[in-house]
Amino acid sequence: MFPNVPHTGLPLSGLVVLDCTIWQQGTYATAMLADFGADVIKIEGPDSPDPGRGLSEAYFESHNRNKRGIVVDLKHPLGRETVLRLAEQADVFVQNLRQGVMDRLGLGYEAVRARNPSIIYATASGYGSKGPHARWPAMDILGQARGGTMMVQGQPDQPPVFSFGGMADQVGAISLSYGILLALIHRARTGEGQHVEASLLGGQVMLQSFNITGTLFTGQVPPRRSREDAAPLWNVYRCRDGGWIALSMAQLSRWWAPFCEAVGRPDLRDDPRFCALPAHMDHRRELIAELDRVFAAKDQWEWVEELCGQGLPVAPVQDYAQVIRDPQVVANDYIVEYDHRSGERRKMVGPAVQLGATPGRIARGAPEFDEHTEQVLLEFGFSWDDIQELRGQGAIGAR
Repeated sequence: MFPNVPHTGLPLSGLVVLDCTIWQQGTYATAMLADFGADVIKIEGPDSPDPGRGLSEAYFESHNRNKRGIVVDLKHPLGRETVLRLAEQADVFVQNLRQGVMDRLGLGYEAVRARNPSIIYATASGYGSKGPHARWPAMDILGQARGGTMMVQGQPDQPPVFSFGGMADQVGAISLSYGILLALIHRARTGEGQHVEASLLGGQVMLQSFNITGTLFTGQVPPRRSREDAAPLWNVYRCRDGGWIALSMAQLSRWWAPFCEAVGRPDLRDDPRFCALPAHMDHRRELIAELDRVFAAKDQWEWVEELCGQGLPVAPVQDYAQVIRDPQVVANDYIVEYDHRSGERRKMVGPAVQLGATPGRIARGAPEFDEHTEQVLLEFGFSWDDIQELRGQGAIGAR
């Protein structure tokens, strides 16, 4: 797929990605490519570094690990020409600036394609490139709002509830990286480049595929449900130590009898109010109250180990402090160590996809501002004289 380039053993080694992204949706998409060997070159402006640098170290490191960083002034004619020269040798160009910005800079799809017809040009946006609101500003929370996820979460009497910060961004990033890989497969077969798009809104709609399709099929908008109105065995319960446990036993005929035995309440098994549908749901509030008392008798992990040990599908409801110590998280390398530029070995969330033969890795942290400008330009055929001239003109490098 990437001819005449060295292969490091990672599946995307040799893939060159120019990354003109900021914040999260676009930056995490390219980080996912970098985890599996792509040479991702992050391009920032001398007066406009990625604002994610100022949010938190964890934020910037998470979204820019494994990348190299250069500084080029996209508003400077020589800076624009520098990026186009890089694009001539690149496989992928990724950007997530507001609609129309890259076109005004002379770095839109058509301009880049004119220099490299086989380029995969990927755009992450808020609401997609078509429609009356394509140019409206959008950030993560707005994607969650407009995409419907806020209105299906929380108790019925609560205001709209947004998920964790970055949820829409992360889903959009996964969608964009998926699209880039599809476009690369197409190019390998045909030689054709193309424009790839993903958006915050599109990702949220995709995330709720069968839920929204249900409204299309029935015309009904699903209401929010309180915990007391949910299915008793598809619910959460508070334990003695204050932790919570989640149950996922949707098939009542399969799970009801062994569940009653496992929690020490065989008296519930044949209770006509609870043992079969529709009575089970008609009396769900009574049953939930009964199970609240049951689960309050033991600590969270006592219940988890006891019930999972008997083959019942339950899990602890965990906070981040618990997640990072979870034995399954640790054993499956969902959190990995890497070399931080401080010289320390640090930990961060690693690649989500596990490949047996060619696993992804975090070889290094995020680049410092302007760290690799000279190195990258030399590799792309610029001479030292070229670099000195570009710096002297203010087209590249920090000021």
